[in-house]
Amino acid sequence: MFITLVKNLNSWVVSLCQLLALFVIVTGIIKALIIYCKHIFSNSRSAIAFQASRLELGYAFSLGLSFLVGGSILKTTIAPTWNDIGQLTAIIALRTVLNYLLLQAIDKSGNDSKEQSLLSEEQSTISLKLKH
Repeated sequence: MFITLVKNLNSWVVSLCQLLALFVIVTGIIKALIIYCKHIFSNSRSAIAFQASRLELGYAFSLGLSFLVGGSILKTTIAPTWNDIGQLTAIIALRTVLNYLLLQAIDKSGNDSKEQSLLSEEQSTISLKLKH
């Protein structure tokens, strides 16, 4: 009885983790699309919109992958076989590498956005000085 309850609860939590991952990723896609569409028609802001939407999408993918890794770990907690453990190791390794690469791209993109903002501020300051 207790074992059945634990198995059912584990199955429910794994499904919840997968559903949360799906929700986070879909929400991130929608938010990134909104950010991109809001600024795409302005030529001066299209590059900024691309970077901002890419950052939003990267954050969503990273969080979604974390939920999927948690679900994969929970899936193998009830009587795992060596085959299950091997598959879990491969899945976690792959998702961890993907998450690491995503975070590196986010950091690079975030730094590029800051540099671009500073450059545009400098350009506006220079144009104001030239007007006076």
